[in-house]
Amino acid sequence: MTDVWITGLGALSALGAGADTLADALQAGRSGVTAHPGSPAHGLRPFAAAQVTVPLAPGMPPAQRNLYDRHSLMALEAAAEAWAQAGLPATAPQPERAAVAWGTGLGGSASLEASYQQMFTAQPPRVHPYTVVRVMANSAGSHLAMRHQLRAAQLAVSNACASSAQAIGEALWLLRNGRADVALVGGSEAMLNTGSALGWQAMGVMAPLDADQPEHTCRPFDERRRGLVLGEGAAALVLETAEHARARGAVPLARLAGYGHSVDAVHLSRPDAAGQVRAMQAALRDAGLSPAEIGYVNAHGTATEVGDAVEAESVAAAFGARAVPVSATKALHGHLIGAGGALELVATVQALRRQCLPPSAHVHDSPLAAQLDLITDGARPATLRAAMSNSFAFGGSNVSLVVTAA
Repeated sequence: MTDVWITGLGALSALGAGADTLADALQAGRSGVTAHPGSPAHGLRPFAAAQVTVPLAPGMPPAQRNLYDRHSLMALEAAAEAWAQAGLPATAPQPERAAVAWGTGLGGSASLEASYQQMFTAQPPRVHPYTVVRVMANSAGSHLAMRHQLRAAQLAVSNACASSAQAIGEALWLLRNGRADVALVGGSEAMLNTGSALGWQAMGVMAPLDADQPEHTCRPFDERRRGLVLGEGAAALVLETAEHARARGAVPLARLAGYGHSVDAVHLSRPDAAGQVRAMQAALRDAGLSPAEIGYVNAHGTATEVGDAVEAESVAAAFGARAVPVSATKALHGHLIGAGGALELVATVQALRRQCLPPSAHVHDSPLAAQLDLITDGARPATLRAAMSNSFAFGGSNVSLVVTAA
């Protein structure tokens, strides 16, 4: 089976720009979650969110910028970092052997909301002429393909919270099958707009704002957990066949060893432990590893009452009760929905490279501690050879990715 290496990482989140910035913040337990005022006129209560605050493409001419939704601009930033770290020239040397696989949940939701605002408030009613190309789910991937001349294949995955994790897994199979030698993969999301936040709030899964400590609003696996905190951002990885990477003298950061995907086929929003177990077991089989060889699990951990309990059940079933260290980094960077899997895989690779497991922040007391070995006492040094990152989505899609030391 073709060996696939990770040769570049890129990240952009509320914790800042850069994959090292992400890892530093996670190790330190520093939160990017802040309070947002909401919109009384629209019935949106004040809420906690993890917002990107760094400037996006500040030097881009306005005429060119008109083509981009916010999530696509974030994709360019994260991808540029990963591409540069991989040591590749600005455009792929062999475009027909280079691919892109990108995930997003709602794509250009901000541009879609802006179009409705213009339609109902502008006189005469009008929408931006680039609305369609900003909103479409493959827009970020298309921009990346044009920037780096990636012509072998373009996979655009929109599968709720599993989107970018699935895009990464499908790219792994694409490289193994000989369709390409290198792939730029990841995801981006930017839904901190009134309509999207109102939808999550109305569903009852968004945590009420902790007015005293907004940064502690998201508490995965804690007894006080009351829901998720929306985040935004992007993350990117460069995948290469080992043969291609060796030929150009590239240094592997880690090996993408396994991909498992399952579907619950049970409920649109209630997760199913059996389905999650199937994804984890499939990823282990694909990687050729036993459960005992996994030294860390980056949990999906959204901080919803049902979601965390089901995931604790599934991880215990797949690995054994308290058999593997677990943390949920969403407590610090928020839930990036379609981009979450990519950002958390970058965090997992960084834990593997640094031999340091990030803590599961804001856990005061966990009723799930009998099932999970939660990392709650600060970053934990480890001798880590293999790790798993889980992404479980509304709609019942489950994705598990396994990385091993280079």
